[in-house]
Amino acid sequence: MLRGAGAIAVALPWLEIMGPERPAHAQPAPARRFLAVYTPGGTLIDRWRPTGTETSFTLGPILAPLAPVQDRLLVVDGLDMKSAIGEQHQAGIIAWLTGTDQVTSTGYARGPSIDQVIASRISAGQKAKASVQLAVRWGTGKSHGLMTPMNIANFEDAAPYNPIQPQLDPVEIFTELFGTLDPGASDDAALRLARKRSILDYLDRRYTTLSARLGAADRQKLDQHLTKIREIEQSLGSTPAATSACRAPTMVDTSDYDPSAGLDADDVGSIVDSSTDAAIPKVGKLMTDMLVMALACDITAVGTLQWSDTEAKYTVPWLNLAEHHHFYQEMGGFRPAECELIYTWYSEQHLYLLQEMEKVDMGGHSLLDESVVFFGSEISHPALHNKKDMPFLLAGGGGGLRTGRWVRYPSLPHNNLLVSILNLFGDTRTTFGLREHCTGPLTNLT
Repeated sequence: MLRGAGAIAVALPWLEIMGPERPAHAQPAPARRFLAVYTPGGTLIDRWRPTGTETSFTLGPILAPLAPVQDRLLVVDGLDMKSAIGEQHQAGIIAWLTGTDQVTSTGYARGPSIDQVIASRISAGQKAKASVQLAVRWGTGKSHGLMTPMNIANFEDAAPYNPIQPQLDPVEIFTELFGTLDPGASDDAALRLARKRSILDYLDRRYTTLSARLGAADRQKLDQHLTKIREIEQSLGSTPAATSACRAPTMVDTSDYDPSAGLDADDVGSIVDSSTDAAIPKVGKLMTDMLVMALACDITAVGTLQWSDTEAKYTVPWLNLAEHHHFYQEMGGFRPAECELIYTWYSEQHLYLLQEMEKVDMGGHSLLDESVVFFGSEISHPALHNKKDMPFLLAGGGGGLRTGRWVRYPSLPHNNLLVSILNLFGDTRTTFGLREHCTGPLTNLT
């Protein structure tokens, strides 16, 4: 390192003067942001699964909308959610992020969810909000929202493990997250940008001293290295600072959307709300925009988004489907063609999320580059409710995650994936959730 004033330092290339020792390979920096996105009802695994090889593959028809960001995806195939023990839907959504079974006495989990564990490391006490939980068309079951305890707290990994209800009202969420956005933040960003541009100015004297000690070959190599850094710094003039990406999302009219629809429903007839259901696409887009900007504005480093609850009794008129989602899963007999339309639409929403994260410049890299995004569901097969071959996707580049790949595992427990995600954030534990269903971190993720 070539050190300047204070803590400023710039890495040097390997020089002959440094001796014969082999340079150590730096470990990837821990991931800085985490998102978990839930969609109900599993998938059609044979229409979801890619074809080809690990690095040369074609996405299945359900995932095909994600082709524009295929290089940012890690398709995780062959994991079984063995820790999902309890009611077929509820146990699945509990286990997805906690890796624990459903506790009979409380109906909830035996441990915290990974989003809350990650929040305790990178967000709690450091951001305005430790985590943000959002949901679209959440109350569609008879259990008044209790079917979906996806986020389970306790930061201290000690009971009680209580569910966190997601925020439902888009207007209230918008006001809470962005109503007091500081317009003066851009001034601070400009100061930080100016400091970045001038780092080499602090290092000039150290460079001159070091250069005098070098041989001709080393001096030429160092000159080339510092010239390249100077070019990068000069390019910052046309690159927005990280905080310049912080802006309130565009608000849309959601007066036709009732966030509490279905929360007190006792039967399917009272669950259906045609106006609210028709507004799901625009409200879901707004929720996505708010979640992305909550990360970009450093309001939080951890967020989750639920597309409905596990009962999934909302209609999908924008796909010209008259019945509710759960009807096509099993209540009206298994209807794979209609289910495929719904699951493919969810892939389109995932594409929007990842592309919006890719657009956010965090100072020379995108928001997606420093994040890990985890997509999942509570079951695998819509009608059978089994939890073998779960449809899991990871995206982003945080923690050294290697994407653009389809990785297959031999029926390993999904708890192995949960502990692997924690490892991407610098958590060194080797098990998570029920120990009998965790054999250690997965290989071949980084």
